[in-house]
Amino acid sequence: MTARSTRRTTAAHSRTAAVGAIAVAGALLLSGCGDQTKDKDTGSGSSSSAPLADKLPASVREKGVIRVGSDIAYAPVEFKDSSGNVVGLDPDLGAAMGKQLGVKVDFENGTFDALLTGIRSGRYDIAMSAMTDNKSRQEGIDPTTGKKVGEGVDFVDYLTAGVSIYTRKGDTKGITTWSDLCGKKIALERGTVSEDLAKAEAKKCPSGKKLTVEAFDDDQQAQTRLRSGGADAASSDFPVAAYAVKTSGGGKDFQIVGKQVEAAPYGIAVGKNNTQLRDALQAAVNAVIKSGEYQKILEKWGAQDGAVKESAVNGGK
Repeated sequence: MTARSTRRTTAAHSRTAAVGAIAVAGALLLSGCGDQTKDKDTGSGSSSSAPLADKLPASVREKGVIRVGSDIAYAPVEFKDSSGNVVGLDPDLGAAMGKQLGVKVDFENGTFDALLTGIRSGRYDIAMSAMTDNKSRQEGIDPTTGKKVGEGVDFVDYLTAGVSIYTRKGDTKGITTWSDLCGKKIALERGTVSEDLAKAEAKKCPSGKKLTVEAFDDDQQAQTRLRSGGADAASSDFPVAAYAVKTSGGGKDFQIVGKQVEAAPYGIAVGKNNTQLRDALQAAVNAVIKSGEYQKILEKWGAQDGAVKESAVNGGK
């Protein structure tokens, strides 16, 4: 969810595709649960008629479902609408992929920083949650300590997005860049690129101008902290920040400050030992791109400027 990944060299407009302004019709509620319960099934298809069914591992075909770990509180990428249904860019793309593969794509709610652990434990088959593909995650390296903490995962990339800072509307505290955060407090989601960037910036701050970083279980909690005045700024992926600016308080709560940074691919995380499933997912993403449905999904959620022409495996740096 918040360009979720490890730090790369910050570059304000280095991205090849900057995710565009959110253009979602209607006022969808930014609601989500932090529990680990299963949510409504998303996507289905008959394996006998699905064009890519034979690419799946036999065990997945037999189950007829791909279990997806996702932090479902990250609108507009994945969240719950006012009826409690799981909606957003990732669920829509997952459903389209499920039709190609002939299986249901079942999104299960979990905290973001536990999703990769969930893959390792067998709780989930994959993780799809606005997760940034980067070398640290590919190799199982903790970005803060640089130590090996797991076997890592492979990624099937499907979108490009950057990271943004936003503040209360009309109360920017003079913040336009990450260096302006010294002496201030920022709220963000734990385990994200935003947290990596904030921690790195905090090390650069001069004596007497400490940057306080408050990390929460999900992005909604960070937004609430900023809205209440408990923080000077918040940070998340640009699509999420733009959606919050557009919808929170009818557009009266927040504003984006400065330029987005850390352009990187979103990837579907798959266990290193599950290469057949990985390759099937890549084929499904490419089929959805080729069919034109991919572009329609991105346009629906205002993310069309982050479109990729073809899915890559482990394209993150």
